[in-house]
Amino acid sequence: MKLKPLADRVLLKQEKAEATTKSGIILPETAQEKTQTAKVEAVGPGTEKEKITVKVGDRVMYDKYAGVQLKIDGDEYLIVKNSDIIAIVE
Repeated sequence: MKLKPLADRVLLKQEKAEATTKSGIILPETAQEKTQTAKVEAVGPGTEKEKITVKVGDRVMYDKYAGVQLKIDGDEYLIVKNSDIIAIVE
């Protein structure tokens, strides 16, 4: 399935959280906090008021409670507004 965001929306593929701590303790998935970083998979065309500031392939950080979560073919995605993206990770 392919998704193309509309207007000022961005499709993000969420990154997996670390499964172990720095000291080597293995964390079960239920105890892991979701990361706030993701890879940009697709971008909408933008609007006259809101231009898209990221491109496909960028790693970004987003607001904790932003967007709509989707699960497609076992992968977790998030559709957020461009304004919910707070940083590009380099």
